[in-house]
Amino acid sequence: MIVVFGSSNLDQVGTVSRLPEPGETVAGGTFSMAPGGKGANQALAARRAGADVRHVSAVGDDAFADMALKLLNEGGVDLSQVQKAKATTGIAMIFVDAEGENVIAVLPGANGTVSAADAERTLGNLSSSDTVLVQQEIPQAATRRALEIAREKGARSVINTAPFLADTPELAPLADIVVANETEFELLSGRGIDQLDAAMDEWVKKTGRTIVVTLGPDGARAASPEGKFAVPAHKVTPVDTVGAGDTFCGYLAASLDAGLSLEKAMRRAAVAGSLACLNPGAQPAIPLAKDVDALV
Repeated sequence: MIVVFGSSNLDQVGTVSRLPEPGETVAGGTFSMAPGGKGANQALAARRAGADVRHVSAVGDDAFADMALKLLNEGGVDLSQVQKAKATTGIAMIFVDAEGENVIAVLPGANGTVSAADAERTLGNLSSSDTVLVQQEIPQAATRRALEIAREKGARSVINTAPFLADTPELAPLADIVVANETEFELLSGRGIDQLDAAMDEWVKKTGRTIVVTLGPDGARAASPEGKFAVPAHKVTPVDTVGAGDTFCGYLAASLDAGLSLEKAMRRAAVAGSLACLNPGAQPAIPLAKDVDALV
């Protein structure tokens, strides 16, 4: 079982010819809304990868709540621990340019109500065969307690260091596996991407944990106390990169949960992340296991 403890949002996406500079107005093209939130995205990715998934989260008491959970519900994710808060549903406002790059602003809404007490309430029955997957779009006290409970119960824990926060360097080593993109790892390690290998080795030596760094079209690298390796991305021409990182994390957790080695799990996750760039949106673009496995 994968338990994803994190955010649920409704994404509001506008396409533009290019991303605006500060203070600049750029004429746009299309507008759409789709379920999102890093927690919900990763939960759906893990489910589409073939895992049994429970999502622990919060949505608001507004018309956006059902929209935010629609694809999770249709996909068979266990939503029994998603609470309705007296707040608005979280919103992500996204602009995507003609090259598929994006900028995102997140308005947390109900996600901000998730607490350490919620972690206590919902994660008390974890077993050593479970995997807890967290991000950083809910209050850090709640995320910290989720990681602590996972360790107490002997469950595997994975943290995605997005969005990077001031106390991420303190929080990240509480997880067994840390997944960061290259910018986040620079912040985590305090070293430039030109020193990636040395910085990863140093981080593992200091923490004793496994670090996975995603590198977009260059695939991903991992370092752990057992060794290090790199996996390639599947080459694509991206349409929209919004959900690629979340797809990688969900597929990674599900593949580890299925018993794959870290290297094989990362190969599968890297292909899935690449395929997620072929369609617009976050959750709608998450590929199915059959399409990923055909290319692994």
